[in-house]
Amino acid sequence: MADLARVKVWADALITLHLDPAVWSFGFDNAKKRAGLCNYTDHRITVSRYLAARYEDDEVHQILLHEVAHALAGAAVGHGREWKRIAEELGYEGARLHSGRTADELAPWVGTCPSGHTVYRHRRPSRRSSCAVCSRSFDVRFEIAWHRREISAAMRRSAAASPPL
Repeated sequence: MADLARVKVWADALITLHLDPAVWSFGFDNAKKRAGLCNYTDHRITVSRYLAARYEDDEVHQILLHEVAHALAGAAVGHGREWKRIAEELGYEGARLHSGRTADELAPWVGTCPSGHTVYRHRRPSRRSSCAVCSRSFDVRFEIAWHRREISAAMRRSAAASPPL
C-alpha cells in the first residue's frame, strides 16, 4: 500500500516537472469514492487519503499522472482526445475513470436486498431502489432496505492509515 509521505514527494516532483510549482500545489482530500481531483480554480491536485492507503504505489502514481494530465490539458477538454494525448505522453496507462476499490467501510448508508447483496452509499438514498445484481431495472421484489451506521473518528483514522482487513 502506498505511503502517503511518498505520494506527496511524487506529486510535488510531477508538479515541478510538468507544471509551475509557484501556481500548482498538491494535497490529500477525504474522498471515499473518487481517487483524484484536479481543481482548476485553486490550481490544486488532490488524491484521496483513504484510497491511496489501499492502492499499490503504481496505482497511485497513475492517479497522479491522470490529474497532472488534466492540469496540462485545461478544464474545457475533460477526458477528450487532447487530455488522452497528454496523458499518454506522460506515461498514463489507466482508464478514463477510476474503477478500483472504494472506502466502503466509511459509507454511512448500508443497503441489503432480499437475496443478501450489500450496497454502500456515502449519501442518504433519496428514493427507493432495487438490487442491480438481481434486476437491471427497478423491481420491488429486490428492493434494498437501507440502514444508517455511525462512522467514528477512529474508523476514519484507521481507514486513512491502512487498508481494511
